[in-house]
Amino acid sequence: MNKTISTSHEVRVRPLREADLPEAKRIFHLAFGTFLGLPDPMQFCSERDFVISRWRANAGGAFAAEASRKIIGSSFLSNWGSVAVFGPLTIRPDFWDRGVAGRLLAATAELFPKWRTKHAVLFTFAHSAKHVHLYQKFGFWPRFLTAIMSKEVKPGRVEASLTTFSGLTANQQTEALNACRELTGAIYEGLDLGQEIRAVAKQKLGDTVLLWNDSQLDGFAVCHCGPDTEAGADN
Repeated sequence: MNKTISTSHEVRVRPLREADLPEAKRIFHLAFGTFLGLPDPMQFCSERDFVISRWRANAGGAFAAEASRKIIGSSFLSNWGSVAVFGPLTIRPDFWDRGVAGRLLAATAELFPKWRTKHAVLFTFAHSAKHVHLYQKFGFWPRFLTAIMSKEVKPGRVEASLTTFSGLTANQQTEALNACRELTGAIYEGLDLGQEIRAVAKQKLGDTVLLWNDSQLDGFAVCHCGPDTEAGADN
């Protein structure tokens, strides 16, 4: 996709470019850290990356907002087949409440028909009426509260038949992607996590664990691990 969306004399929205990534990443940490009231906002997820890896996975779903030729925000959309996952969207704090987020959302919404999206989802702060109201303007409505939990991983004996995507041959990886698509398609028609699996493998962000019952795939998990991933250095 190659287009520019004019929005006002001050702010414009355009595709996010590789040269924009360091500043977009800085704003991500600053914006979330400021919203959560951290003493040093830049410490929010300081060893994690939700910007560069997502751009590399699908640059066509990433947008930048700029003013005076400087990046003031960004947004991302992931293509999971019939499902599109929106976020993160972050705006520099000094540009909050000036309609920038809505302009990024409007640009993103243009991708839904192009991608033939049947269901679009996002995560936001349930306690923030401002966030919920913003997304409602674009047709997003609260459905489920999703608990974000963690658990310490300890060594143990594995009873199931497990393989990793990285441990497969090229032909086996193709077969595994087809099996993953068939499994997710049974959950929601057209749901496909292939882009996520390939992105994790190509960028070496972690691995995908596959659970087999003989030749039948029973489940899989796309896992980030280590610094500069969505998991962070401690995971």
